[in-house]
Amino acid sequence: MPLAESLARLRRGELPNLDLTPQALAKLGKRPVVHVPEGASYLSRSFACHAGTRPYKVYVPSRMRAAKAPLIILLHGCTQNSDDFAVGTGMNGLAEEHGFVVAYPEQPITANQLGCWNWFNESHQLRDLGEPSIIAGLTRSLISEMNLDHQRVFVAGLSAGGAMADVMSVTYPDLFAAAGIHSGLAYGVARDQASAFMAMSGKAQDCGPRPKRDRTRTIIFHGASDTKVHPKNAERIVLEARAAISGSYEETTRPGTSNGLQYHRTLVTNARGVQLEYWVVDGLGHAWCGGSLEGSHTEQRGPDASREMLRFFLGF
Repeated sequence: MPLAESLARLRRGELPNLDLTPQALAKLGKRPVVHVPEGASYLSRSFACHAGTRPYKVYVPSRMRAAKAPLIILLHGCTQNSDDFAVGTGMNGLAEEHGFVVAYPEQPITANQLGCWNWFNESHQLRDLGEPSIIAGLTRSLISEMNLDHQRVFVAGLSAGGAMADVMSVTYPDLFAAAGIHSGLAYGVARDQASAFMAMSGKAQDCGPRPKRDRTRTIIFHGASDTKVHPKNAERIVLEARAAISGSYEETTRPGTSNGLQYHRTLVTNARGVQLEYWVVDGLGHAWCGGSLEGSHTEQRGPDASREMLRFFLGF
């Protein structure tokens, strides 16, 4: 489908796009410069399996901090690409600082007109099928090739990427030790375009049972002022993540202020430690909190979501 026709259909409300803004559309297809320090690598790759082929970028820091480094998979939102997301989140800089590998799978417009991960499509919500199979296969390939720590593998994403990160946390809890969901939606709240729009507006319906298994540890960021993906979606993820925690647990919520924005941070802890962390940020819209304006869908103010997710993942 030509891009002009896709944009026209989006404006008529015929496609489930999460990030339709003039700024986002102006940047569609554009790639910011990704600065790579001496000794580090930022590689362009492609992964193929029975479910399809996807390009991706992988950042390898100049120095690993352990014999087997951790791996973080980052899934961009609609109208974004791997370079845009790398720059906007600043995750490459954190990888250089802490010595982990980060990969950015990319959704081409041939798979979705606006580059959205197809989280709302039933054929992309199951283990060993569709996009989850591609992302999992790409992850396993990197672990094997680079001899990474298979016990410290994580997935995170923004918006449609956040929704797909939740899909991965449910379908591959044996592969990912934790998930980070920023401005995303819960697994199974949509099966098609119509139910996707309902979910985004905060009126999600039950579209089928979740797999009966424990999900991964989860950290969630959502803006209280998000008008594209209603904050009720974060509350649903919290509800389901809390229900999956085994045994008794304690829950605490504390307010705070960081970089000009107030927030409420909820921790859910059991005998094994913090299993769920939920940040509601006042004044934050549909944007990666504490990000760089060199990327799209970012907000410079507020807590640094990238650094907080990394802390949650690696436990420092």
